[in-house]
Amino acid sequence: PTPNPLKRPLIRLFLLTILCSLCYFLGSYTNTNSTHQLHCSKPNFTIHNTHYSSPPPPPPLDFEPHHTVTLTPPQDQGQNIKLLDFCSKNFTNYCPCHDPPREKQFITERRFQKQRHCPGNGEKPRCLVPRPAGYRRPFPWPKSRDYAWFRNVPFPRLTELKKSQNWVRLEGDRLVFPGGGTSFPKGVKGYIEEIKRVVPLKSGDIRTVLDVGCGVASFGASLMDYNILTMSIAPRDIHEAQVHFALERGLPAMLGVLSNNRLPFPSRAFDMAHCSRCLVPWTSYDGLYLMEIDRILRPGGYWVLSGPPINWRVNFKGWERQPKDLENEQISLEDLARRLCWKKIAERGSIAVWRKPSNHMHCIQKLKAWKSTQFCTSPDADAGWYTKMDPCIFPLPQVKDVHDISGGALEKWPKRLNAAPPRITSKIINGITVRTLNEDVQLWRRRVSYYGIILKSLNNCKFRNVMDMNAGLGGFAAALTKCPVWVMNVVPFDVKNNTLGIVYERGLIGTYMNWCEAFSTYPRTYDFIHANGVFSVYMDKCDILYILLEMYRILRPDGAIIIREHVDIIVKVKDITDRMRWNGKILHSENGPFHSEKILLVDNS
Repeated sequence: PTPNPLKRPLIRLFLLTILCSLCYFLGSYTNTNSTHQLHCSKPNFTIHNTHYSSPPPPPPLDFEPHHTVTLTPPQDQGQNIKLLDFCSKNFTNYCPCHDPPREKQFITERRFQKQRHCPGNGEKPRCLVPRPAGYRRPFPWPKSRDYAWFRNVPFPRLTELKKSQNWVRLEGDRLVFPGGGTSFPKGVKGYIEEIKRVVPLKSGDIRTVLDVGCGVASFGASLMDYNILTMSIAPRDIHEAQVHFALERGLPAMLGVLSNNRLPFPSRAFDMAHCSRCLVPWTSYDGLYLMEIDRILRPGGYWVLSGPPINWRVNFKGWERQPKDLENEQISLEDLARRLCWKKIAERGSIAVWRKPSNHMHCIQKLKAWKSTQFCTSPDADAGWYTKMDPCIFPLPQVKDVHDISGGALEKWPKRLNAAPPRITSKIINGITVRTLNEDVQLWRRRVSYYGIILKSLNNCKFRNVMDMNAGLGGFAAALTKCPVWVMNVVPFDVKNNTLGIVYERGLIGTYMNWCEAFSTYPRTYDFIHANGVFSVYMDKCDILYILLEMYRILRPDGAIIIREHVDIIVKVKDITDRMRWNGKILHSENGPFHSEKILLVDNS
């Protein structure tokens, strides 16, 4: 019989190869003809620090199934996805963790009711916070520093209570911020001129400032002229919405109060702290609150105080206080500052300035002799998320010489931004080195350049208030310096490496956060939100729907969001954003089509 040639292995392999090749070329030819208008190659652009030529943005990706078996009756096909409802109108200015009805459940001692008190899982509203009637796009920076639309922040009480002090005026449909304040009714510029005679505001040594009881943040607004970034904090109180006013003006601010817990900042974070008649009882509770200021103040940092009891001999009648009470209060304050080893460097008119020592070499000996104030034994001075305050002084890092700066000296601004922070050079955080920082800088320059291609509003510097929900080393914020933006760098409190101290040492600002809860801000206060790896961190900790609802609450109606995640998580997130009425698009990252990391872009701008 004649042998069958197909039974020979080599012939079978040869025929199979020919068949596969024909299928491949046929498929390639068909795909090329059907998609000849799509540009699928990697974008060809050159990255520079401040400028690049941008090709057209890539088309959105579609991960929805297109070949499905019908499992539902014909009458049920084609139903739209179930959209999330809007909350009722009384939720327009809803702050979940600072809600006045919830505050009534807590004691008023030490203003405990003004701290964060967030709703539990069964209490969280599952709806979209609506905008107020007549809402308009905020004024662009820098015009927003002086003007805001009243319909955006419809709180008239502050304009009435503080009319004589020039905090804010209502003129027609606009709010006008003339730059006044309780301690500077004639203007904040003259007030800062007084401070400038004592504190080197122009030198570049002062970059990060904390303003306690900030009002409408006119103090922080004026410090912008010196390239100083001010974190303004205040509680939600009888002034209704002073923090909301500040954010509407395009100024960094958040709801916060000195009560039982530490402020949500790391130790040695601020070059200066300021209180202008902020009504904080500094000498009460064994000096607890001034010790908290000492914790977050850098070695050699300044504390500026105006208002009671400073200059009490002149102002006691206006304050409606007894001279003897004010005199005793000042004596107690001076003694407390001395026990903190602070040095009073000036008291001029209504302003007094103290300076924290650059190290604790002399302070250790003094405290042993006084036996009145002790050093803290808690090992983590950087802890700031629901951490109880202790009436003690956190010891500064040890030094070899009395002239050394504890923890290491910082560069002047703006050199500080890209210099290696002392927390990195001292190698106190495992796995983070100078090389790590340099690689991070280059990575985020490349990523932000690509963001400018897919989001023109970012490239054109249309945003002012920006939030990075998982900031890491602050690389995203550092790459945005060509635009007049400020970034709230958020570091989740339970990440493996606490990097918020590094963020501050780079001259940036931020806070600790748990994204299973709501942020301490008002609705519609951020123009652009960046979420890198946030959902992969919280996927197993809480329902990510509530994280997205919180992003919806704090994003301005014409804002934008970029979410970076693995493609599987991106698809899950987009299913929710579609229900939220957001027109999101899934795009390749700058790593190209073969990388599993994708971008979800929501652009309402």
